[in-house]
Amino acid sequence: MDAIKSLEDLKKIPDKALENRNARETSGEIKVIISTGTCGIAVGARETLKTVSDFIEKNQIKDVSIVQTGCIGLCSQEPTLQIVTGGSKKTSYGKVSPDIAKKIMKSHVVEGNIFQDNVIQTGKE
Repeated sequence: MDAIKSLEDLKKIPDKALENRNARETSGEIKVIISTGTCGIAVGARETLKTVSDFIEKNQIKDVSIVQTGCIGLCSQEPTLQIVTGGSKKTSYGKVSPDIAKKIMKSHVVEGNIFQDNVIQTGKE
C-alpha cells in the first residue's frame, strides 16, 4: 500500500477496498471459512483446517482462500465450514471431519456441486 500523504489519500481507502472486494467477487474467487472458536477446536476444527489447506495445495487449486473465524453460534454443528463463491453465495456445512472436508472440497470447490450430506444452510453472504 502506498503511503498516505493527504486527506484525499485517506478518503480513497474505503473506495479502493470496495473496488478490491468487487473484483474478487467477480473473479470467481472462493472463500473457505472455517470456524476455529473454542468449541470448534475442541471437536477437530484444526484437523479440518489442515485437511482443507493440504487439499488446496495438493490439487494446486487457484483462486481459493482459507479464512479462519471464531464461533458462529452453531456449537452443536462444529466443526463448521462455509464456502462463499464469487457471487456471494454462501453454503454452510456442519460436523465437518477431515474426511467430510475432502468430500466437500472435491464436490463443491472442484466440481461446483454442493455436497448435500452436511449442508446446514445455503443463501447469500
